[in-house]
Amino acid sequence: MEFLDLVKIGSPVAINVNLSKDRLSSKTLNLIKESSSFKVKDFRLTDGKGVGVVVEFSSGEEEWFFENEIEILDENGKIIPREDSQDKNIFFTNLLKDLKYNSKTNIKELINPFNFFSWLIYSLKDIF
Repeated sequence: MEFLDLVKIGSPVAINVNLSKDRLSSKTLNLIKESSSFKVKDFRLTDGKGVGVVVEFSSGEEEWFFENEIEILDENGKIIPREDSQDKNIFFTNLLKDLKYNSKTNIKELINPFNFFSWLIYSLKDIF
């Protein structure tokens, strides 16, 4: 399930301080320590690629967090584990994950088109 399918305005959430403490003020960190769950107040686009969550503290103050910085809670207050997004091209990923490239030093090996192609695939595998 997608993040926005699991969380709605008013949903209880917990904040993963380890992922956000470097950008938060000490006042906000103290508010997080005071309570363990918070309510979703609103959503905000972060950088065009993700959704931020505006969280309301028990004191009424608000702060926004990236979606990976919050934990979604069920009605019993337990964290709902997120499913890792499925890779869209699983066959291609599995094919390339064990690909190894041995450096070539001999000039005949360097100019061989097959070796160049192997190097190119190895170099681009992390992009896919």
